[in-house]
Amino acid sequence: MKRFFVVLSGFLALSAGEAGALDQVRFGTNWVAEAEHGGFYQAIAEGTYKKYGLDVVIVPGGPNTNNRILLPVGRLDFYMSANSLQSFDAVENKIPTVAVAASFQKDPQVFVAHPDVTKLEDLKTRTLFVSKEGMTTYFQWLKTEFGFNESKVKPYTFNPQPFLADKNSAMQGYVTSEPFAVERQGGFKPAVFLLADYGFDAYSTLIETRHDLVEKRPDLVQRFVDASAIGWYNYIYGDSRPGNDLIKKMNPEMTDALLAYSIARMKEYGIVDSGDSLKLGIGSMTDAKWKSFFDKMVHAGVVKAGTDYKRAYTLQFVNKNVGAELRPKN
Repeated sequence: MKRFFVVLSGFLALSAGEAGALDQVRFGTNWVAEAEHGGFYQAIAEGTYKKYGLDVVIVPGGPNTNNRILLPVGRLDFYMSANSLQSFDAVENKIPTVAVAASFQKDPQVFVAHPDVTKLEDLKTRTLFVSKEGMTTYFQWLKTEFGFNESKVKPYTFNPQPFLADKNSAMQGYVTSEPFAVERQGGFKPAVFLLADYGFDAYSTLIETRHDLVEKRPDLVQRFVDASAIGWYNYIYGDSRPGNDLIKKMNPEMTDALLAYSIARMKEYGIVDSGDSLKLGIGSMTDAKWKSFFDKMVHAGVVKAGTDYKRAYTLQFVNKNVGAELRPKN
């Protein structure tokens, strides 16, 4: 895939004087533009970052792009990491980054099954299509918590066809995308099991930055976290069209149908706004939830017990209910 970098803030047509007054920020995502990044695009499209004194450049990720390595070397100011495990990994490998907000309260990881499956435990008898990364992370948790067996696993190639062809199978996915593909290609509504609802309580779509930026420019970090939270409120609960227009501009293969489906599933399953965020605001994190997930990953053998996991995150910039008034009252 062609690698590309686009300065989305230019879309706002700022004058040279206005742009000169703003702090420039480079934010890397972990995939191509999609609804799962919608709050960040919304904050650009509606001018929220600009209101917070920021000129934000979104650097898209993709299958041939590893934006995460650009953060510690200073080529990015912020990075959108997949889940809490990457934060633990940074501590174990002495990478000087830290999570400052969690855009998703729930990891979107799911198993998609055929309609006859009614319980997560039933998947233990099915052929499971799981990626290499999935085998070393959430599947280890499924083994220790639910007794899953690796003998039932086949490689997942990010193609639903093997699953569609085998009615005695299930495949991994994101609640916001793979079920949509199955409905379109298979002509049926699959059973969906969100692992977060069974105890896999990782944060997801975290905002990471470097320790030095937290120490030297806490005001910049705070403004980016706050403006991003407002972007997510407006994207989830308001008119998402400005954000979606930018997403489609960045990713021409994106469709209105998938965007609408993804937003609906994020709301239905409480991916962005549920649990602690209902009281503390979008982006919230708590010591208790970080400890809960860390303990589970240690028990599953995914993370080393001696890891100083508290260095993986800071609560300095979250839990302030910024933008909460934008949430519908009913």
